[in-house]
Amino acid sequence: MSDLKVELTAPNGKKITLPTGLFINNEFVKSSSGEKITSINPSDESEICSVEAASADDVDKAVKAARAAFNDPSWRDLGATERGALMYKWADLIEEHKEALATLETWDNGKPYQVALNEDLGEVVSTIRYYAGWADKITGETIPTTPQKFAYTLKQPIGVCGQIIPWNYPLAMAAWKLGPAIAAGNTVVLKPAEQTPLSILYFASLIPEVFPKGVINIVNGHGRETGHAIASHLDIDKVAFTGSTITGKQIMKTASINMKNITLETGGKSPLLVFDDADLDQAAKWAHIGIMSNQGQICTATSRILVQEGIYDKFVELFKEVVKSTSKVGDPFSDDTFQGPQVTKAQYERVLSYIEAGKSEGAELATGGVPHKNVGGGKGFFIEPTVFTNVKDDMKIYKEEIFGPFVVIASFKTEEDALQMANDTTYGLGSAVFTTNIERAHRVAARIEAGMVWINSSNDSDFRVPFGGVKQSGIGRELGEAGLGAYTQTKAVHVNMGLKL
Repeated sequence: MSDLKVELTAPNGKKITLPTGLFINNEFVKSSSGEKITSINPSDESEICSVEAASADDVDKAVKAARAAFNDPSWRDLGATERGALMYKWADLIEEHKEALATLETWDNGKPYQVALNEDLGEVVSTIRYYAGWADKITGETIPTTPQKFAYTLKQPIGVCGQIIPWNYPLAMAAWKLGPAIAAGNTVVLKPAEQTPLSILYFASLIPEVFPKGVINIVNGHGRETGHAIASHLDIDKVAFTGSTITGKQIMKTASINMKNITLETGGKSPLLVFDDADLDQAAKWAHIGIMSNQGQICTATSRILVQEGIYDKFVELFKEVVKSTSKVGDPFSDDTFQGPQVTKAQYERVLSYIEAGKSEGAELATGGVPHKNVGGGKGFFIEPTVFTNVKDDMKIYKEEIFGPFVVIASFKTEEDALQMANDTTYGLGSAVFTTNIERAHRVAARIEAGMVWINSSNDSDFRVPFGGVKQSGIGRELGEAGLGAYTQTKAVHVNMGLKL
């Protein structure tokens, strides 16, 4: 429909034709409710454009399209190798349009353009290609029993999958979920975050060039309506969610209506342990990457730095120097910007409220802790990278996930102390250990209660390696071969070869 697109000129001068509708059955359509979502540029607080917001009825239409596609022989009976070939074509198409996709991601989200283009889009393309290669390697097994019986298993798609993605890595999170789902032969109804719908809508415009109608449907909307409609829909077989722990618990509860298969990747308050034999220069640099990347808006951010007391002061000084020299806050379209704005005013105000909490609890503000007003006309949701030292483990800023360029640094005496402090949390997503003692590195990695441990690095995840958490940081794994397990189900077949009754 001609009225479901808008001509945009981005801050970097790139001209983009953006669809604004709901993407259902390979077409962009209006919302049945007439509701819209307005996307805000977090760098200057201006409106970019408005897009359609799905109602429960729209979700139902998308689910019907996905179910029809799942049952259609053109998709159901498509050979696995041919399905992989479509995914390779899809990856090539995404790569061809990466400048437009990265531009929209930066404009809508606030992350530096060079990061969106060279890191995020690179991961999107690589993830789709990785799962394209897996499409014809998803196999069952034969199981020896008796000479009179032949038993085997089939790995089959789950069916219609609902996917709900967050605003911090819109395209990457879409690829993490769509890649294994499509490789396994499922169909999908995906909801982008209401804060960042734009890059996903452009992404959707590429889908009809590759996939049959209904295989992938994308419904923008608010979590309270669109997300709830996905989690509660009786004809959705699985729901995968990335976001806050609070929302994850609600998704889990709602999905129980028909006992949906679920994958949840939720919050974190990940520890980074620095022992007195560590390479402190490297520890400081990696610790900076671990918390300050992506404006601190990373679920696995190593936001609690625990340092052995004998090297505490030296590490703090090194870390502060890395922050000062590296964390340039500025226009996300400038090539030398490391840190852009927080994604929304609400997130900006949340981080500032935690700064006030840290001060009131008696932690020492070592650097930052104030809005950054030196970009453009002083507008935008920019915050100086913030470091609190001499933090105690009973403080709010030590315990709660903040999701901003905000780190706390505490000290420990012994390895046992470090492990006790690291594990004293309801979360268990990421963690990092810095030591040159390889025996200690593996011993501590085994005892930290987290789904992932980085030894002498932080947050250098890889699409070939499983990603996920324990405790209240989630259920299941994404990425790697393990990610396919979330989108397949095992069927056992028993063949009677001669047993007579």
